[in-house]
Amino acid sequence: MNTDLAQRGYALVDGLFATEEQLASYENCPHDPFMGNGTRYKRFSQFKLDHDSDCWGIELLPARAYTAPKEFNPVGGGFKRPYEPLEADFSGIITKLADQLGLDRTTAWQINVHQNRSIAEPRRHGQLTPEGRHKDGHEFVTISAFARSNVTGGRTRVWGGEEAEQPLWEHTMVPGQTLLLDDLTVLHDVTDIEAATDVRGTRDILIVAYSRWDERWYGDEHDAAVLEPRTVPGQM
Repeated sequence: MNTDLAQRGYALVDGLFATEEQLASYENCPHDPFMGNGTRYKRFSQFKLDHDSDCWGIELLPARAYTAPKEFNPVGGGFKRPYEPLEADFSGIITKLADQLGLDRTTAWQINVHQNRSIAEPRRHGQLTPEGRHKDGHEFVTISAFARSNVTGGRTRVWGGEEAEQPLWEHTMVPGQTLLLDDLTVLHDVTDIEAATDVRGTRDILIVAYSRWDERWYGDEHDAAVLEPRTVPGQM
């Protein structure tokens, strides 16, 4: 495992860049109606990761709506959020990050991949973490910066706790940088982005979340555990 990650709960690594095909796919991300106050575009897919004697094997899981517990996301948790699946192949990045994290190779992992483009306009900021400082609820989370165009802000921060007055670390990530997070021990957030000029700006990232297969965020059992009960009209 990365030494900084093991000792501090977070680590910044360099050298992970998106391909031209992966970057182009951000232009075709559908609008996210659930998060970001209209300033986010998103695709989402889920995978199973196994390691044999030589390398990681990755399996795309059948598409399902994304569901998260409200305790981790008070804004977007507790209900189903359907998204279109990834178009570009990010499997190489997923497995490289698995090695950076030093994942246990003796067990299977379930992976959530969020492809996010956030926009900022002259009169509208881009909300990157409307839920505030938070944990995502997985064992590990990675945030990879792939592109920034005509934006300011977007400062990523790592926090030691809910009541901490100062972050443990903060940095405006540039393309090629990835933040590794021990999601069990630290919290994170990102400040809003603003358009740097009088035209729209964009910020493209990839979030990859790693959970052990026995603790997977996938399937009917997971959904039943995290979805809030919905009142049916006319029933008590």
